Amino acid sequence: MTAPSLTHVKCADCPIRHRAVCARCDSDELELLDQIKYYRSYEAGQAIIWSGDQMDFVGSVVSGVATLTQTMEDGRTQMVGLLLPSDFVGRPGRDGAAYNVMATTNVMMCCFRKRPFEKLLDETPHISHRLLEMTLDELDAAREWMLVLGRKTAREKIASLLAILARRDSSFDKANFQTESEFELSLTREAMADYLGLTLETVSRQVSALKKAGVIVLEGKRHVIVPDMGRLLEEAGDDSDGGLLA
Repeated sequence: MTAPSLTHVKCADCPIRHRAVCARCDSDELELLDQIKYYRSYEAGQAIIWSGDQMDFVGSVVSGVATLTQTMEDGRTQMVGLLLPSDFVGRPGRDGAAYNVMATTNVMMCCFRKRPFEKLLDETPHISHRLLEMTLDELDAAREWMLVLGRKTAREKIASLLAILARRDSSFDKANFQTESEFELSLTREAMADYLGLTLETVSRQVSALKKAGVIVLEGKRHVIVPDMGRLLEEAGDDSDGGLLA
């Protein structure tokens, strides 16, 4: 496996600047972060960190998609989460990684040296408050995903995942849920099946059904157009604000 390559991105040019852990930082705080940050690029299929390994960094996904997986004692692996642009990787105050983090697509990460970052958390309320907010959002998302996996039909599961990916795309107009949206589907059908607890055949069949019904338009295998986000959310069993229907 090749080592991750290094690159550089200016904070002002960062596509996740206003969604990441540094979202509320002022110019002085950004300078402090800049002193402890570095960028790494990982190829699709490459491990970012293995469960149990010592982590000497924390950071944010800048571009691409990674998965959180856990391996059982008998060798079976279960995908337990997705990491999308602006999501935070690592836990301050914890030495080891709790999950395997694998690059599903080519991934760029903005990494911070861990010990200096932990010190900044104590000294910079904007960073610590934003990290707490992101952690609570992640908890809410995990609870919602429990409902998706436990109660929704196969079609609703597929629609829910597509809605999540559409809403997390940087081009999505969050003020208008009826807007058209388009994004690159970075997950393979196999990965979608693994994450949703479905068979590959079921995923393919339900994606085709959503396409036939006009809920989504596929250009090639990966480019997805959602003509009406409200309709996709209805297919997912969600209301027009993105919350769950009663």
